[in-house]
Amino acid sequence: MKNVKAYGAKSAESKLDNLIIKRHEPDSGDVEIEILYCGVCHSDIHTVRNEWGGSTVYPVVPGHEIVGKVTRIGNKVSKFKVGETVGVGCFVDSCGNCDNCKNGYEQYCLEGVTATYNSLTRDGKEITKGGYSTHIVVREDFVLHVSDKLPLHAVAPLLCAGITTYSPLRHWGVKKGHKLAVVGLGGLGHMAVKLGASMGAEVTMLSRSPEKQKDADDLGAHHFELTSNPENMKKMAGSFDFIIDTVSAKHDYNDYLQLLKTNGVMIVLGVPPEPSNVHAFNLIFGRKSIAGSLVGGIAETQEMLDYCAKHNIVSDVEVIDIDYINDAYERTIKGDVHYRFVIDMASLKK
Repeated sequence: MKNVKAYGAKSAESKLDNLIIKRHEPDSGDVEIEILYCGVCHSDIHTVRNEWGGSTVYPVVPGHEIVGKVTRIGNKVSKFKVGETVGVGCFVDSCGNCDNCKNGYEQYCLEGVTATYNSLTRDGKEITKGGYSTHIVVREDFVLHVSDKLPLHAVAPLLCAGITTYSPLRHWGVKKGHKLAVVGLGGLGHMAVKLGASMGAEVTMLSRSPEKQKDADDLGAHHFELTSNPENMKKMAGSFDFIIDTVSAKHDYNDYLQLLKTNGVMIVLGVPPEPSNVHAFNLIFGRKSIAGSLVGGIAETQEMLDYCAKHNIVSDVEVIDIDYINDAYERTIKGDVHYRFVIDMASLKK
């Protein structure tokens, strides 16, 4: 075992602070990675503060948007070499045997996926600890190739926000000729706008905040509509083939279902704190659907990274030192970030 520096929380009420954690030596199929950058996801905050059903095991080290360099490899590793730039996303293992795993949907592993942090390892011996650390050791099958053509600090959030929006766009075949609406302009929403526009869709940003119009335009949205204006909502009825809803605050899905065309699909990515009532009439009239989507599997995540490298797509980020993380959490909760914080892990090594 190897001691490495990390940043984490010892309880739901405590601030994140310096920790020393243990990483196992690379086994034959493992890749050791020196972490250069790690994005800050709202899921990190929910987990650190034990806001998801009392499931957090302390001390917890968050972080699942990881970009770094390979430092060591096991003797059976064939996909990576020392010095290569790589990434790690939201999960680091799965059963590998169920139908979902065999079909490239490891994120939906029927035996339960092993998350990058706060998850019991397959052997039951330890709880995973994430990317707010100097190093991580991951099975090669769950490590991703990252192009050096893009700024690595801006690539890190692609491992969560990027794939979370890319996966449904690909699954539902969004392309030129489709009208796509995006609800919520945050970490997920800004990537949905960028990716949707790059795929040829006509993208409309739906927001309650008029001050977000310039940002939406800069990100590639073709239209901007205020959802706080009842007349706007009436005017848009039956307008969209697809709606991607990234909002995690309480809101009424029925308002947006009415904006779909016949056979339209509303894809839910955000997780509001309370269940939303959906009126059956809003689905029946127009054969509309409401669906959900998580992140992508390993193959699809690699496809997304390659796509973004080809099309020069990265996240809009604010790079911070690790000792700013507690302030960054508070700003994230307030929506005061454009659009993702990313930690420069060199600051932890100091």
